[in-house]
Amino acid sequence: MISRTITVEAPNGLHARPTGELVKIAKDLAPVKVTLTTAVKSANAASMLTVISLGLKKGTEVTVNAEGPDTASEQAAVDMICNFILSIQD
Repeated sequence: MISRTITVEAPNGLHARPTGELVKIAKDLAPVKVTLTTAVKSANAASMLTVISLGLKKGTEVTVNAEGPDTASEQAAVDMICNFILSIQD
């Protein structure tokens, strides 16, 4: 399993639209399973409802975990999800 911790920088956090995009990316990464973890709880990144329930606001630290068939695909998944979250501007 590969993981990386980042801080949400988006001014409005992860609201519905960017969360929907994040979920689509996570689903496309199958068979790698991506999990988002905060200090309070964890969520399957491929589930809109569970990601929204994390309440990811600006300044929230989130750890992106990936578990898959090999370390290369896990690292690619973590990088893709982290880069997406860090690129959100609205």
